[in-house]
Amino acid sequence: MTLALNFKESIMEEHFDFSPNPLVKFLKKEPENFTREDIINYMSANNVRLLNFRYPGEDGRLKTLNFAIHSLDHLRRILTFGERVDGSSLFSFMETGSSDLYVVPRYHTAFLNPFSDMPSLEILCSFFDHTGNLLEPSPENILRKASRYFTQSTGLEMKMLGELEYYVNSSTASIFPATDQKGYHESQPFAKFEWMRKEALRLIAECGGQIKYGHSEVGNFTRGDESFEQHEIEFLPTRPDIAADQILIAKWILRMLAEELGVEISFAPKISTGKAGNGLHFHMMVLKEGQNIVMEDEQVSPATRKIIAGILDLADALTAFGNTVPTSYLRLVPNQEAPTYICWGERNRSALVRIPLGWSGSKDMAGVVNPGMQNDNHATINNLQTFEFRVPDGSANIHLTMAGLLVAAVHGLTMPDALEKAEALYVKGNIFHTSDFKNLNQLPSSCFESAQRLDSKRDIFIGSGVFPRMIITHTIDKLKNYNDINIREEISADKNKERELVIKYIHCQ
Repeated sequence: MTLALNFKESIMEEHFDFSPNPLVKFLKKEPENFTREDIINYMSANNVRLLNFRYPGEDGRLKTLNFAIHSLDHLRRILTFGERVDGSSLFSFMETGSSDLYVVPRYHTAFLNPFSDMPSLEILCSFFDHTGNLLEPSPENILRKASRYFTQSTGLEMKMLGELEYYVNSSTASIFPATDQKGYHESQPFAKFEWMRKEALRLIAECGGQIKYGHSEVGNFTRGDESFEQHEIEFLPTRPDIAADQILIAKWILRMLAEELGVEISFAPKISTGKAGNGLHFHMMVLKEGQNIVMEDEQVSPATRKIIAGILDLADALTAFGNTVPTSYLRLVPNQEAPTYICWGERNRSALVRIPLGWSGSKDMAGVVNPGMQNDNHATINNLQTFEFRVPDGSANIHLTMAGLLVAAVHGLTMPDALEKAEALYVKGNIFHTSDFKNLNQLPSSCFESAQRLDSKRDIFIGSGVFPRMIITHTIDKLKNYNDINIREEISADKNKERELVIKYIHCQ
């Protein structure tokens, strides 16, 4: 018994030592188990005397509140009670007359700042109102409620991940220029900023990010003496709130690297006409009693098809959270690997919801190319399968988009005709190679139209108890204020109009 216990402890020790996260290595525990005393012990033992609270404002960027710790009591007080901030300067829906908020740290999010010359600990926070309750309209709280709503309504668990796409803009000339719009999985020296992406992967992992992979993407082009190169970082499926945190931190790290290197990073949905835009695709994985149920008998399961039907039914309204600036709708055009019609398919990049290739077959591929290898291939069948919502872009409000997808999932699971709708909206192959797409509904073509679609379906979001009425109204009003209903016609008439819009929204969210 003692030998077995020692062996188990040895394996766990190796597991923690392998982690790139300095806190995990030191504390010998996973982040979700971090406590206040763990944070204090780490800072004390490693002589960390700077602490930063981080939290996203309405613009989606991480804000900062700095502390220089002068005593153990000071640190314990900050970690226990948080601090006051001005909510009206962070969210436009907060009134100046009653805008005081608390920011309170979530211990599991703590990480060591990789850019600070002096050791500095960062920790993400939640917003509380003047009564000491979680701030109801805070996007982070809305996502928390959405996760609870999904599980309580269905008895299932949802894991999510994001695919973060971005452009690096530089004036760096190259002996090995990439081929225009052929950058997918290109390598150095043709992908000039592969090394920067790898450095970002390393830093994100050190800060607690769970990364699946990184690669160069399709988009690359030159304009005058400027070079634009597209990349992608994809994460592993995890709890929705953790998935959102990972994207926020990754954006911050990429921008910090860009600042140090003197290049520009942009997550904007559109950079130039005819060139690939930046999507922010969200993958979902549904679990029942810990088992992935996206597939059943190597077919898309009934539960998954119902969820997809619910997402398709609300997809036009979901653009209000996932496509939030006028240039979003310059990305949603045919034949650019961005969806335009409301449909779904398997391995189909022209569909709004896609079932990607997912290791659901029974063949031992590793054994074919590695003769003699013994591989328990059956153990992984269906475990990795996800389904992908391909509409959102880099302007997305991450928390509200994910919360909206969870509400849509419950909507689908409770729709009496969900399976019939899923069947009717299934498309095989490239939709533009068939005449069927003409019978499909289209996504909105502007922020203004997106607001109208959300308005027409607001009762579903509000009725779930997840989205406060004021957030839906605020989102609709904000989108309508762009007054961009004729944006495509305006750009066709004035070629400078698109460039002006791109520059204006180059650093959205």
